[in-house]
Amino acid sequence: MRKIKYSEALGEATLLAMEENSRVFLMGEGIDDPKAVFGSTLSALKKFGPSRVMDTPLSENAVTGIGIGAAIEGNPCVMIHMRVEFLLYAMDQIVNHAAKWNYMFGGTMPVPIVIRCIVGRGWGQASQHSQSLHALFAHIPGLKVILPATPADAKGLLYSAIKDPNPVICIEHRWLYDKVGEVPEGRYEVPIGKANVLIPGKDVTCVAVSHQVHEALAARELLLKDGIELEVIDLRTVRPIDTATILNSVRKTGRLIIADTAIKTCGISAEISAMVTEQAFHSLKEAPVRIALPDAPTPCSPALEEVYYPKISDIVEAGRRLVTGSTGDAVQNVPRLVAFQGPF
Repeated sequence: MRKIKYSEALGEATLLAMEENSRVFLMGEGIDDPKAVFGSTLSALKKFGPSRVMDTPLSENAVTGIGIGAAIEGNPCVMIHMRVEFLLYAMDQIVNHAAKWNYMFGGTMPVPIVIRCIVGRGWGQASQHSQSLHALFAHIPGLKVILPATPADAKGLLYSAIKDPNPVICIEHRWLYDKVGEVPEGRYEVPIGKANVLIPGKDVTCVAVSHQVHEALAARELLLKDGIELEVIDLRTVRPIDTATILNSVRKTGRLIIADTAIKTCGISAEISAMVTEQAFHSLKEAPVRIALPDAPTPCSPALEEVYYPKISDIVEAGRRLVTGSTGDAVQNVPRLVAFQGPF
């Protein structure tokens, strides 16, 4: 099977959907510039031009409202915001209109809009351009939230999202755009709400989100040297969550690690931990372990980023501790940035 980049896979999904339905269109800030959102809108721009790939002003609330209105009128919209934080300007449109419209009209007025946004990290993204806010949107009934971690899922999930009659938030980690992987040619759908067991294992379940999927796969290789098998589950969708796949895995392994890209408190890791504790408590041999960001804004300094973001070693350490009660000699303790207690 051929291999392509994550960004190219997003572009293929978009192009296929636009070819299939002449009413599908793209709009967003800077999506027609030479970089074309890490290259993901380039193929659509070349084929359909500005009539269906539309650059928009920096007015997120108004532009998102236009996209929602077009979707309600039967024109599926792919709205692209260059950072997830920019969605905060459009929360009224997303939460009070897109998420609720079809419900308020008894299921007769679907809102087929996909809102793509990017999670930044590195080169000084800092606290206002690097937040993982998927739990915020997953909290809202009526929204679906996807976080593709591989090129194959980037294509299949985005294609499914564009065809879905409901509003979908697609959150993309900027470290994934250059990831290369096997991607089928032509049309295919990855079902929204279905997790993927990437590699089975008998000792520990690791449910990973977005870029943490790749960290979990690397941790699995290190744990195998200790005879510990990590079952890696790519969650893929945080609304709805595939509870059946997670519970089946935990009932087999008895141990759970949740590796998230967001803040730990009130996040998806907390939701999964609560769900497993409520529904599979007697299968657990140890308490679930959550690996996530500390309760502090993202630092700008590269030195502080090193201690802020979780590492592969954190998953390895957690796996060893859950199985043997010890972290072993190979993994050293990594300091963690504590939440700042004074005024910001």
